[in-house]
Order: sequence, then C-alpha cells, then structure tokens
Amino acid sequence: MRKWVERQRNVIDFTIAALSRRKGKNLALISVYTFVVMLLASVVFFTGALKKEASMVLAEAPEIVVQRQVVGRHDFIPIRYAERIRRISGVASVKERLWGYYYMAGANYTVMTRDDFSDEVGTVVIGQGVSRTLQIQEGDALALRGHEGMLFNFDVKEILPAASELVSADLIILSEQDFRDFFGLEKGVATDLTVRVRNPREVATVAAKVAEILPDTRPIIREEIARTYDAVFDWRGGVIIVVVATALLAFVIFSFEKASGLSAEEKREIGTLKAIGWETGDVIAMKLWEAVAVSLTAFLLGMVFAYLHVFVASAPLFEQVLRGWSILYPEFRLTPFISPYELTTLFFLTVVPYIVATIIPSWRASIVDPDSIMRS
Repeated sequence: MRKWVERQRNVIDFTIAALSRRKGKNLALISVYTFVVMLLASVVFFTGALKKEASMVLAEAPEIVVQRQVVGRHDFIPIRYAERIRRISGVASVKERLWGYYYMAGANYTVMTRDDFSDEVGTVVIGQGVSRTLQIQEGDALALRGHEGMLFNFDVKEILPAASELVSADLIILSEQDFRDFFGLEKGVATDLTVRVRNPREVATVAAKVAEILPDTRPIIREEIARTYDAVFDWRGGVIIVVVATALLAFVIFSFEKASGLSAEEKREIGTLKAIGWETGDVIAMKLWEAVAVSLTAFLLGMVFAYLHVFVASAPLFEQVLRGWSILYPEFRLTPFISPYELTTLFFLTVVPYIVATIIPSWRASIVDPDSIMRS
C-alpha cells in the first residue's frame, strides 16, 4: 500500500509539472470550462431557489380554492355557496376572497382585500413595486380612477416590506367596502372561496364533493398549484438554457474535440514516458489526475461564481428573460438553497464527461508502441 501511495505521489508531482509547462493553455481551458459550469449551475440554482420560494409561499395557502365557471371562464362566485361547502364533512373553514387587476401607467396592478384591513375605508397598503413605479411613499395620496371613471383618493397607510417583494411588488390592498365601490361589485359575490380542510389526506375527497354539489364550480387544490409553479419554473429554466445555448454548444464542441484524440505534443510526451519505463497504468493515472485537477477546479470555481451570480447579484445575466413583459418587476434576493441532487446532477453533467473524454484517448495512445509515437 505504501509503495502504491508513493507511486501515485510521484505521478501527481509529474502531472503538476506537466500542467505548469502548458500554463497558458490550461488557464484558458479552465476559464472557458468555469464559465460554462457557472451558466449551467446558475440555471439550476435559480430554478431550484424559485421552486423553494414558491413552496414556502404555498405552505400557508389554503388547501382548496373554489372558483365559479361560466362558459368555461372564471366568474364571480355567490357568497351563499360558502354555506353549502361548510356542510361538507371535513371542512374546517370557508372564506370569500376579493381580488382583481387594475391597469395604469403601463402596468397591471393586483388589487385585493385583507382580513385585518376591513375597516380602513379611504386608506391603502401598497407593495414596493407600486411605490417605485408611481413614486409615492407612506403618507402620500394615491388617486385611482374607478370602473365608471370616478376618481378615488386613498391615503397610503403602509408600504409592504422589501422582504415580501417577491409576492407583493404589485399589490394594492383596499378595504372590502372600497374594493366593491371601486370596481362596482355587488355585495353578494366574491372573486373566489378558500377552503381549509381538517385532515390533509381528505383534500381530494372534499374537492370532489364540492364539484359534485356545486357543478358550476372548479375546486383547485394546493398541490395542483404547486405542480403548475414547478412546470412554469422548469419551462423558464429551459428558456434560459436556450439563451446560453452558444456556451453549451461551445462546451459540446470542446468535449467532442477532446474525445477525438490527443495533440501531437501530448502523444510524444506519452511515448517518452513509455520509453523510459512508465507502464500503461501510470500513464492513465497521470492523465486521470490531470483531468481531475482541471475539471474539479473549473467545477468548484463555477459553483462559487454561480452562487454569487444568483444569490448575491440576483442573476443579472438572466434579468431580461425573467422580466418578460412585466413592468413591475420585483427587486428581491433569493434565499440560498442548493440540494445535493442539484450538485450531483451538475457534477455528472460537467466533470464526468470531461474525465472520460480525457482518459479514453490517453489509454489509446499509451498502448501504442513508443517508437511509432516518437517517429510520428
């Protein structure tokens, strides 16, 4: 065992010396390799962090949302439906919600009511994005034009904290009375109903009973919303992959070129080593250590840069893709979240192919007669 360790140490010393002789080439290789790893890791980290944020937000969401459907489209739901849902076994509570959209100054705002804001007539709570876009602060007046063109003046009571901006950037919160007056909504209807269920295992059963007793409604369970968010974020990650397709294509071409064979200089080096007594296993071990050193360096640097890019700088390279058509884009910093599965996937996508692409041609060159290599 000691002899094997000593042998490997000598091989590693020679590998370090060989890498130093081609310092410029290896630094350029590691730089490109690191950039590609950073882009791939940024996509994976960003998508994973968004999914984690969505799961944290949805953890407090009601188990079931009940919407009324008219000719296949979402319509206002009568509040009297809530009493029929309460009679279903397993239902803990039913609440009506009022929310909608308001277009102004080139952006869509989400207008809603809040349980603890029912008596605050004439006042409003807004998100950070609304404050930035309209350039208003706490204590200022907010003038909005209602459904019939009448001007409503509200006092800005509060601006929601920046920590909640991911979900509250475009929010305008009104009292129930102001909401109904502003949109001209009658008393007996709501936007939808939320249902809390006592036993989480009975959510699907309760949803089925709601659909049975109220055929014109559509119950949406929380897990369905979570799956939709996952699909959206996966799609968004795919869009970003398309954006960085040039770098990915360069990586594919590089891997193909690496797998196609060694350079003449590397072949002569292997031939010299074989001529002075190195065995095939030693040559392969040298190239293995070389590939490990290059790939792990690029992998670790890529992970660090991807972490800084996504969780510190908020992914500026992806900003335009994330903005889309939104004017009220939230300014937020994602909570760092990296799963072992993501790291393992990135390792096998970036490190393993490079090592394999290095070892195979090295093995082919090491089994050829040294004389023929030296004369080539």
